[in-house]
Amino acid sequence: MTGDSNGSAQAPGEFFIPDLCATRPVLLMFILSELLVVVYVLGGSRLPSFDWGSFALASLFVQWIMLLCAGLLCASRPLLARLSLPVGVVLSFVIILLVTAASSLVASLVLADTGVALLDGWWMLRNLLVAVVFGGIALRYFYLQQQLRAREQAELNARIESLRSRIRPHFLFNTMNSIASLIGTRPEQAEQAVEDLSELFRASLVENDDGVTLADELHLCRLYLGIEQLRLGERMQVNWDVDEAALACSLPSLLLQPLVENAVYHGVARLPEGGSIGISAQCQDQSVRVEIENPVPAAPGSSGNGHQIALENIRQRLDAIYGGAADLEMIPGDDEHRVVLTVPMTPESAA
Repeated sequence: MTGDSNGSAQAPGEFFIPDLCATRPVLLMFILSELLVVVYVLGGSRLPSFDWGSFALASLFVQWIMLLCAGLLCASRPLLARLSLPVGVVLSFVIILLVTAASSLVASLVLADTGVALLDGWWMLRNLLVAVVFGGIALRYFYLQQQLRAREQAELNARIESLRSRIRPHFLFNTMNSIASLIGTRPEQAEQAVEDLSELFRASLVENDDGVTLADELHLCRLYLGIEQLRLGERMQVNWDVDEAALACSLPSLLLQPLVENAVYHGVARLPEGGSIGISAQCQDQSVRVEIENPVPAAPGSSGNGHQIALENIRQRLDAIYGGAADLEMIPGDDEHRVVLTVPMTPESAA
């Protein structure tokens, strides 16, 4: 079972074990448990003389353990969710093993007078080993399902946030005013700005679960910066330092453009004299390293909070997609703000 990189506690709604008091998870566990019983009985019976007695006893025994485990895990879920992931997994295993051991002991005592000899150390050990194997499979399945839901939610939030950023009044109105001012004097540039804005809208709405290349992400950044250049003019300069070998590497969609937007909105746009934004992308040790630098005003106000919101959103996406293999770091300074993004190098051609 793989935990998170820092072992931090999770909110109850984020805990990987679902609500086992709900109907659907219990029904799924019931069906899987019954399939396990069928396989077990078939392994020890011949089809013409299927042992229905053993099947009934095994079904009762397994379903009893399953329902008890589901009930106890459901009742313990608020407590487990407040613990770190490794501790929560260990306690979940402890609950499963204790229920299995207690149920095995009760079954042996109940069936002692029926002639069915069950009270045996090896039989108890076998039950515990089976509980460990199938409990581990179930917990791993729940964990992967939770990670998939987290990834889908993070991708959805990123698309929604990107769309909102496109229709924020400060961006949309400024862009429309810039386009309107260009129609009479430079109609071709105004038309190009409309096309760039449309492409940004389109990229915000397109679902791309397979990711895009670094070149695609940098193209969106250039479109955005081109639109902002109409408003800021000579107040904004952009310095590019991109390694050609990194352009084919795959990234989650809409990952870099929000960082560039932060660099403009919380940096250059807040300075009367403007400033320079630096964007670099290099290959380092089987990973792609992207750095975005921007100047900061002497009194940033709420700009730090804006940076944190975007960074937290991206960190959640990176954790859901790469686990601990990717990193996003913010390096504040007196005169500049720097964000460093590092992701594993996975060229799209090799995907």
